[in-house]
Amino acid sequence: MSQTQQAHTFATQTVTLPYLVSLPEDHDSGQRWPLVLFLHGSGERGQDVQILLRHGPPKLVEAGQKFPFLLVSPQCPSDNTWSQQHIILALAALLDEIEATYAVDPDRIYVTGLSLGGIGTWRLATVYPHRFAAIAPICGFGNPSTVCAIRHVPVWAFHGADDEIVSLKSDQATVDALRSCGGNVTFTVYPGVGHDSWTQTYANPELYAWLLQQCRT
Repeated sequence: MSQTQQAHTFATQTVTLPYLVSLPEDHDSGQRWPLVLFLHGSGERGQDVQILLRHGPPKLVEAGQKFPFLLVSPQCPSDNTWSQQHIILALAALLDEIEATYAVDPDRIYVTGLSLGGIGTWRLATVYPHRFAAIAPICGFGNPSTVCAIRHVPVWAFHGADDEIVSLKSDQATVDALRSCGGNVTFTVYPGVGHDSWTQTYANPELYAWLLQQCRT
């Protein structure tokens, strides 16, 4: 783990979440910063935050990439999922703690995740539809019956056309339901790509530029 990423532990009465925090350069300059919450996939669950460096933004920070936002990467306990109610509540409480500790812009909080974390991204946003300025779920899916709760939230979803782990049809159904109620959603499907649609997505600077353009209304 590089010096740019700090390991912490957050605990509630029901769950303990180890997490990494990466701070932007000049984070103590007095300005308020955007916050990106990253939810990992199923293979990174446990109590060892080193595992979080395998994929996504934490991997990029470890490799030396600088981001103009706070990056918070919690770790889901083994045998749990991001979509479970006690985990959802813990994530909300973790965000509260981060906002109380760091200079966060409350109108520029974003959530993204891959696979299990992509599912969790949809779920967290629909449970707290007025907390996030935008979401970017990757190879996940949501509940078409509840997704209209975030029709006001900009969404950029990603999926591999040949994904055999998480169904593209489930993600498409989520996107279609959101579009049917006037949601602001872009859906990128990568032809010929299987489950790993996250590597090229997180390597694309356009994703971060898009996120940072969004502001909660």
